[in-house]
Amino acid sequence: MTADSEPLAGFAVGVTAARRHEELATLLERRGARVVLAPAIRLVPLSDDAELLEATRACLARPLDHAVVTTGIGFRAWLETADGWGLRDALITALGDADIVARGPKARGAIRSAGLQERWSPESEGCAEVIAHLLEKDLAGARVAVQLYGERQPELTEALYEAGAEVIEIPVYRWARAEDITPLRRLVGQAVAGTVDAITFTSAPAVAATLAVAAEDGLEEALLEALRTHVVAACVGPVTARALTERGVPAVQPERARLGALVRALASDLPRRRARLLSVRGASLELRGHAVVLDGQLRPIAPAPMAILRALARRPGHVVSRAELCGVLPSRLVVGGSPWSRDARPQADEHAVEMAVARLRRGLGRPGIVETVVKRGYRLACDPRLVDRLAAGAGG
Repeated sequence: MTADSEPLAGFAVGVTAARRHEELATLLERRGARVVLAPAIRLVPLSDDAELLEATRACLARPLDHAVVTTGIGFRAWLETADGWGLRDALITALGDADIVARGPKARGAIRSAGLQERWSPESEGCAEVIAHLLEKDLAGARVAVQLYGERQPELTEALYEAGAEVIEIPVYRWARAEDITPLRRLVGQAVAGTVDAITFTSAPAVAATLAVAAEDGLEEALLEALRTHVVAACVGPVTARALTERGVPAVQPERARLGALVRALASDLPRRRARLLSVRGASLELRGHAVVLDGQLRPIAPAPMAILRALARRPGHVVSRAELCGVLPSRLVVGGSPWSRDARPQADEHAVEMAVARLRRGLGRPGIVETVVKRGYRLACDPRLVDRLAAGAGG
């Protein structure tokens, strides 16, 4: 298999999305990624919720001045639920008389498909521009309907309350933790252990749920450190990324909040951040997450041999002792409820290192790349003087 047309080949990518996870997984796999599905949340409809009915009736009781539509799926669900109560036509009329603000393109599409027209929409999909736009108006006594998306939006509604508006919150659905969090716990552990290369997030609640599961296993800080260093966090937009960026995690974000754009941004960023290119015995050797690309050919490598290869690649051409390599081999323990904790893990013996090196050589499929230095250890077959000069030049 060649890696030229598959920029994510050799990388493992976690998917925490609840909705459209299959679409996202397909887009990633088309670019060569190995996908780890770990839904963090689930969507819970509120079609029979008394609070939604009360809010809908409040919208119909007196004319609305403004309506904020935050999500396409939420707006459609609201209209469908209102139809079941026999209130859809009246709701469409009430919304048609209001100034409608659409938070993003999906919200705009849902509004227009209902035969309505938004009056304004921000360039970004964050609430800050929506708030600023509404606060430019005289809101004293104005009636504003705000369709919520999964949870309360105090940053939006409280600003409107303080401006004197009467705010009607529309709770169409809510987010809840995934019923089975085992895949998510496993993904957290894999991120901490370094066996996944990126995690995608398509909603702020998914970020919150992932951090909460990590905290329950005592791995929240370890997960955040992994996301700051060796695991790429890919977020669909700034609202999703906020909880991570506020804690020092650099998040990859596309220019437009779309799944396709998210995958393209990750496909551009991940190889640049996680791949390592070396020239070894005249061959081009690129290290990726769980594979190498050797002269354009993708070769999957198991975790233990890959750990050896990464350790050797940190000092290409220099000898790395067997004792040092013992410390890099992965091992699994059940500690604190997680099978991936590194606490108190036993060190592998030198026989395990020898076996991992043998498997690495078989996986590379070319002799001479990993050399044995008798009684000392192993090295990659590079000229260390050339590597050191190149590194010094790059640093200057």
